[in-house]
Amino acid sequence: MGNLSESLIELWHTTGIYGFLQPGMEGQIGGWGNFVMIMVGFLLLFLAINKGFEPLLLVPIGIGAILSNIPYAGIADHLSFTFHHIDAVNHIYTLESMSGGFIGMFYDFGVSSGLFPLIIFMGVGAMTDFGPLLANPKTLLLGAAAQFGIFIALLGTLALELIPGFSFVDGTPVESILNVAGSIGIIGGADGPTSIYVTSRLAPHYLGAIAVAAYSYMALVPVIQPPIMKALTSKKERLIKMEQLRHVTKTEKIIFPMTVLFLCILLLPSATPLLGALMFGNLAKECGVVDRLSHTMENALMNIVTIMLGLSVGSKMQAEKFLNLTTLGILALGLIAFSVGTTAGVLLAKLMNKLSKKHPINPLIGAAGVSAVPMAARVANKVGLDEDHENFLLMHAMGPNVAGVIGSAVAAGVLLALVPIMAG
Repeated sequence: MGNLSESLIELWHTTGIYGFLQPGMEGQIGGWGNFVMIMVGFLLLFLAINKGFEPLLLVPIGIGAILSNIPYAGIADHLSFTFHHIDAVNHIYTLESMSGGFIGMFYDFGVSSGLFPLIIFMGVGAMTDFGPLLANPKTLLLGAAAQFGIFIALLGTLALELIPGFSFVDGTPVESILNVAGSIGIIGGADGPTSIYVTSRLAPHYLGAIAVAAYSYMALVPVIQPPIMKALTSKKERLIKMEQLRHVTKTEKIIFPMTVLFLCILLLPSATPLLGALMFGNLAKECGVVDRLSHTMENALMNIVTIMLGLSVGSKMQAEKFLNLTTLGILALGLIAFSVGTTAGVLLAKLMNKLSKKHPINPLIGAAGVSAVPMAARVANKVGLDEDHENFLLMHAMGPNVAGVIGSAVAAGVLLALVPIMAG
């Protein structure tokens, strides 16, 4: 009877209920925090399924948050290795065992290494039509203006570091504050893959928090942007109808990615991993002779990596890593940066409309300058249709939207080139 009681107690100690009831150790959050984050995961699923908020992102992120917070499951545990029979002279190692959760393996393989962002950029390139940008090149300025939020967040990080008792560089490993500031700043571009790539190079210690922030704001574009757009524009401006875009030839579309890549090689080599992947995918799409490759990049490969990346990002919403002052500070700075980027794009579009008498510009398309493609363009189109159901702005908004993708990659290259120099 005693053995049965002990067995039942041991079984009870392995249940999720027991795990949720456990108090936190010193400096750690108790099991209740895991339960809270599981509820957050269900909230993300509700927003994706019931409200239609970017389900391709929120469904895997929500599931990742739920699975990673299950007590004792270890689904998000990182890879660990046990070596025996080590020959220090000949450098021969025999691997005895390897352990880790499947989402933790996704994270180690694709996120920490920076591989997934590059594959995502290839897929984005294969899905992107640069025609609207080529048809109206001045919208490139709107994509550049929307990156203003990146540098606001960078300066905000440096400012927070001056507050007594608050520091982003506490802990191990200690990162240069400039490295951390550059990584947090890139959230303002609303580009998850770029944020992951930059952070994996500059401040890997903050990769989880920054990935969560970047993808959260990408997914919440339909919630965050419309109030800002409506507050900054009048009804008259939102009713502006833009002229039909000119036809862009196939030759132009083939020359464009090669030109961008060539300029990047000459002027900003640090941005070539991102821009090179983007332009490779786009060239495969536009040249018309490697359809199998372009279709794979924009469909099967993109979908597979999106699943693994979404689960990996969601796994970083573990209670002990998410419910702390540093992570909440990063989320706040990211929200400010994203809002500032949206504001800058709309205000520049308003100015361009004032200066362009013959070719009116609807200021709503300025909000699409953030690189959340094609989400931001769809939001601009929807806000325009809310005012006039015949005012279709989607193709016009795609110009600044794809320009924003290029702009965020260029900003990333600038940060990767300058921050190590300044920090050194």
